[in-house]
Amino acid sequence: MMATNGKDDCAVKCDATSVSSNGSNDTFVDNSRVEAGPASHSKQLNGDSGRAERFRFSSEPTVEDIRRMQAEFTDERDWNQFHQPRNLLLAMVGEVGEVAELFQWRGEVAEGLPDWTDSEREHLAHELSDVLIYLVELAEKCRVDLPQAVLRKMALNRLKYPASKVHGSSKKYTEYKD
Repeated sequence: MMATNGKDDCAVKCDATSVSSNGSNDTFVDNSRVEAGPASHSKQLNGDSGRAERFRFSSEPTVEDIRRMQAEFTDERDWNQFHQPRNLLLAMVGEVGEVAELFQWRGEVAEGLPDWTDSEREHLAHELSDVLIYLVELAEKCRVDLPQAVLRKMALNRLKYPASKVHGSSKKYTEYKD
């Protein structure tokens, strides 16, 4: 588990119940799941064949906000001496292991985690947050602008995996023939 003080060091307003994920007033993000009123998400969880709206993250905090909050957290504790790329990578891998442990022995898990308790969802949210925080800090230490790197990588993926060629297939790009 990532070392934190357990308090909200968030300089950004973190009122989860007021952040609409789709601009409407019936779907809200609470940092771990989508809660729907009369919207389609609840229908899908109840077996309705209607297509649910795709989950969306809240718009805040941004990746830069997360980088800044973690940098402040680390600076306040004089931990930069320990937060070198190799150490951050190993810590992140440890956190990924903690995420994997939550899924271990459960078999297939349905999207949206309908069989998970609120406590299990919150535990997952904490562990995924640890992974993200370490990833962002590792990128900072390696001087990788993650949002821009994602844009470049997605452009490469579109070239490797053109939808017209790979639709519905899970093969690696090297297995496709022109």
